[in-house]
Amino acid sequence: MNSDFALSVPQELESASRLRTVQFLITQRPWLDLYGKRVRPVAPFGSASSKPFVDPALIHRCLPDELLFEVFARMSPYSMGRAACVCRKWRYTIRNPVFWRNACLKAWQLSGPVESYKILQSRYEGSWRKMWILRPRIRTDGLYVSRNTYIRAGIAEWKVTNPVHVVCYFRYIRFFHSGRFLYKNSSQKVREVVKCMNFRASKTDCVFSGRYTLSDDKVEAALLYPGLRPTVLRIRLRLRGTIAGANNRMDLLSLVTSGVNDNEINSHNNDDMLGVVEGWQDDETHNPDVPAVSHKRGMTPFVFVPFEEVETSVLNLPVDKMDYFVPG
Repeated sequence: MNSDFALSVPQELESASRLRTVQFLITQRPWLDLYGKRVRPVAPFGSASSKPFVDPALIHRCLPDELLFEVFARMSPYSMGRAACVCRKWRYTIRNPVFWRNACLKAWQLSGPVESYKILQSRYEGSWRKMWILRPRIRTDGLYVSRNTYIRAGIAEWKVTNPVHVVCYFRYIRFFHSGRFLYKNSSQKVREVVKCMNFRASKTDCVFSGRYTLSDDKVEAALLYPGLRPTVLRIRLRLRGTIAGANNRMDLLSLVTSGVNDNEINSHNNDDMLGVVEGWQDDETHNPDVPAVSHKRGMTPFVFVPFEEVETSVLNLPVDKMDYFVPG
């Protein structure tokens, strides 16, 4: 494309330009080729009308449907849901089952594509989008956070009344599509913990990794606390959502800590403790020095916080301003 703007060379560089020692780098802008071109409009995806569809929007006149398809293919399902509210053409385009099929196969890759296709036909009438909305799934684009508080009595000298302290701590879980998860128990806020919830920083920031499985809406997870007396943490969760397809809540059904012997640790990877404790009873332990304990406190439901909302989440507020917070 020939540019309409002439490049002016200063007088002191005229001699150098004649010797071809000066080169000018021009940024390529391929979208400028669309100016002045008339693109024939086509009917949006899912439309049964044979008449040519005339879209008054300038972006739809200039942007071919192929490029629009590529843009949507690189979006997350939640971003596509927001984009579907922009206009009618985007809503029809996002109904393409290809987008939702890729998202479903990635979300339930642990069960395998064959099992996903069977569930698609038997429960969701062959609709990938319906399967994405109605089938329980674990979200991986953020953290599940459980906020727990308890009252601790203090001691003050030379006073008649003793102070009372409200202690607040959090449980953090980050899930991955591969079947692994990261767990951290800390009093730090979510905007501080999100920086270390990755496998690279897990060994230095007291972040422990484990394995999980998802069966319908039930989540089974297990991890190992290393140390002189290795302890296994077994977690059972129930997945739900405040609205259809949200999957933004997890009810903590049981939290059990028990002992494990050295032979079981050496025969399995530390991240694969779920296979070791599979079939154990709640009061079962394999180390007499570490009894099995079923915890009854700190069972507040987990609330999902997306990565883009970490800085603005209400969970970052101090304790005195969070008395009203009750996860639904």
